[in-house]
Amino acid sequence: MPKIYILDNGGQWTHREWRALRYIGADAKIIPNTTPFEDAADGEGFLFSGGAPRIGSEAMKLGRTGEYIEKASAPLLGICVGCQFIAVHFGGEAGPAEVPEYGSTTVTVEKAEGILSGIPTTFLAWESHNDEIKVLPDVFEVLAGSQNCRYQAIAHKSKPIFGLQYHPEVEHTECGSEMLKNFIDMCR
Repeated sequence: MPKIYILDNGGQWTHREWRALRYIGADAKIIPNTTPFEDAADGEGFLFSGGAPRIGSEAMKLGRTGEYIEKASAPLLGICVGCQFIAVHFGGEAGPAEVPEYGSTTVTVEKAEGILSGIPTTFLAWESHNDEIKVLPDVFEVLAGSQNCRYQAIAHKSKPIFGLQYHPEVEHTECGSEMLKNFIDMCR
């Protein structure tokens, strides 16, 4: 059972992330995003929760998330604002979405690998975001997109770092448990 720390960015579904990971076989623990990396260095994986902070003006509310990106060698998964933060940390851009998304949207998989290994070509995902990635850093590739959001799922080209704009932890996202299981398997 891999130990996965969830950095709490104030998301409404952080406890669902915790519960979903525990249900499918992880030793998950929620920690404040102000926790120094050294206090969680025994983690075999790290999940950056969603949350209300706007990347353009409130990125400082994501605490020490950048420290985890720089120091962790274990797999990383950012959800919603966590995904946007990862992109910005590597030199990309995030900002207001042209079409903010709330509720269900159809996601189309471009590369069924990594976090999306074994996932159908299209699936319904649950969205709750005002901001989105605008420019993807060169060290990342697109795994999936949707009609209104080009970067629904991203992966670093050489490191086990993934981002999902949608929420795999909620029951309304099809195959969300499988995506989280893929992440847990990477953390073993």
